[in-house]
Amino acid sequence: MKILSRLYIALILFFLYAPVAVMIIFSFNSSSSVWVFEGFSTKWYEGLVYDTTMLTALEHTLIIAVLSALISTVLGTAAAVGILAIRKKVASSLVMSMTNIPMMNADIVTGISLMLLFIFIGNLFGLNESLGFITVLAAHITFNLPYVILSVMPKLRQTDANLVDAAMDLGCTPFKAFFKVILPSISTGIATGTIMAFTLSLDDFVISYFTCGKYQTLPIVIYNMTKKSVTPDTYALSTIIFFVVFALLIFYNMLQSKSEKQAAVRKVGAK
Repeated sequence: MKILSRLYIALILFFLYAPVAVMIIFSFNSSSSVWVFEGFSTKWYEGLVYDTTMLTALEHTLIIAVLSALISTVLGTAAAVGILAIRKKVASSLVMSMTNIPMMNADIVTGISLMLLFIFIGNLFGLNESLGFITVLAAHITFNLPYVILSVMPKLRQTDANLVDAAMDLGCTPFKAFFKVILPSISTGIATGTIMAFTLSLDDFVISYFTCGKYQTLPIVIYNMTKKSVTPDTYALSTIIFFVVFALLIFYNMLQSKSEKQAAVRKVGAK
């Protein structure tokens, strides 16, 4: 049974990472062939410097990813605090259910509904271009918010409410107590939510496709290229993005491990 289970895991890992491995290998191919590796070369990585279309799309993607991650982190943290402050369980459960809808909803439904909303608002204000940077940013914040809330909420529940009361007894205002007591205790949850929001925004295609207008992100530019031909410099850029996201995931797992250890220490201390 152990041999079969290990073989099963090996097959899963193979099918998951074999395509990525092929992409990485051919990003160093000296020719533009996608089936014959003719020699090692870094020219496709060097060529990225001169590919203005790709670099512009990458710039758009990074701007949207960073801004949406930061804004959704602030809004999501505030929302998590507000939801936890709701005393009635029915109301709290209803709000959490509404929060989870963007995650459960199909991306194409979210994308089309947001597109219609933005076009309606644009026509209402007489705008020539209804879709663009603002609409993409708003759409990314919308689907990032639930992930931030779900990352912060468990850390808030683990925070001892008596610490806040003690801080206020010692002269802190509620606002100051939040930044002195609550914020440090939920920092790992906030960091986790930020990383998750950034990675989700980085590779989003469907929602961005319906809300971008002329402000195209990297996944959309690559999709448009596949209609003609995909050059190896796309493999090179995708390889760079893969390793960046991989590094972020390692950092994310480190934060999760640290958070679990802190929770275990608190349980031991409570006993």
